[in-house]
Amino acid sequence: MLSGLLIVLLPLVLGYLVPVRHARAMALINHGVNASVYVILLLMGVSLAGLEDLASQLSRLGGQALQLFAVISILNLAGLWWLSRRLGLRAAPSRVVPGAPTSKLAAIAGSLALVGVVVLGVLLGLAGGGLAGGGLAGAALFARAETLAEWVLYALLALIGCQLRNSGMPLRQILLNRFGLAIATVLAVTSLAGGLLAAPLLDLAWNEGLAMAAGFGWYSLSGILIGDRLGPLLGGVAFFNDLTRELLAFVLIPLVIRRHAALAIGYGGATSMDFTLPVIQQHGGVACVPIAVVSGFMLSLLSPPLILFLLSL
Repeated sequence: MLSGLLIVLLPLVLGYLVPVRHARAMALINHGVNASVYVILLLMGVSLAGLEDLASQLSRLGGQALQLFAVISILNLAGLWWLSRRLGLRAAPSRVVPGAPTSKLAAIAGSLALVGVVVLGVLLGLAGGGLAGGGLAGAALFARAETLAEWVLYALLALIGCQLRNSGMPLRQILLNRFGLAIATVLAVTSLAGGLLAAPLLDLAWNEGLAMAAGFGWYSLSGILIGDRLGPLLGGVAFFNDLTRELLAFVLIPLVIRRHAALAIGYGGATSMDFTLPVIQQHGGVACVPIAVVSGFMLSLLSPPLILFLLSL
């Protein structure tokens, strides 16, 4: 278990130790993060293509992902709604925000493109398996895809560590932001409670159910780590559960952020510091930005070691 934690945390820590002082270098890192996500999802699709009786397995994957997502989301929304009432956090919309998406449809289209990459990976895996003639050659192809995905994940973690270091927010400011810490705590606790409740529905052990819920929206990480330990089917379930969270967040944020800012910021989970941040900026104003970054930052740090710890039990 300790070696697994070290392998995942080491690139994150090494990346965090690297200061970046040039805007062009930071832009390259950001592009590298985006490219790594697409490569991981493509390779995940190739691994899914190696499942026996693929059609029925994909049907099972969709059903399990929907069950997991429903249970976790109900608890997330209830917990964050309660927190919103306790914190009294209010948002003020900002009209001009650099980098914000032009519309909700544009933001959602970006998430749907990720699904398209997984589908493309499945098609490539089926074609590659057919060319390899199946059997041992096909199995070797799918195993190489899984191994390559793990190495790309390590590179992604290093780049994300670098992003965290150069986000412009010192650790002192993060640790003293009580709103962000409270949102991250409620999201994490309600997600894990949902995973525990969903475990018997998915015929999983309790620790596996918790691990499935511990991605907190980080779909590229949860899909690979879960898939490596529990197989590509459950890796796909974890991925689609976390990706669906992001899709719903894009719709939910503009609707509720004025009255329930903590709910809108928190529901995106780890994505509140990157993918859903422009929407939070646009509809919640600049005051919501540090809260969202802190919440996403803490969940991003918590997710990798927590998933590996739970899977080792």
